[in-house]
Amino acid sequence: MSKSNKFSPEVRERAVRMVQEHRGEYPSLWAAIESIAPKIGCVPQTL
Repeated sequence: MSKSNKFSPEVRERAVRMVQEHRGEYPSLWAAIESIAPKIGCVPQTL
């Protein structure tokens, strides 16, 4: 699997949905990403 395909489309969709749903709980979009990325097994820069 290539580096760009490490995560399935389902995992990508879930990650984006989680960030969107929980964005209001954090002071910034980046803070939400930093919190959620480890929960799906990636670094914030990937998300």
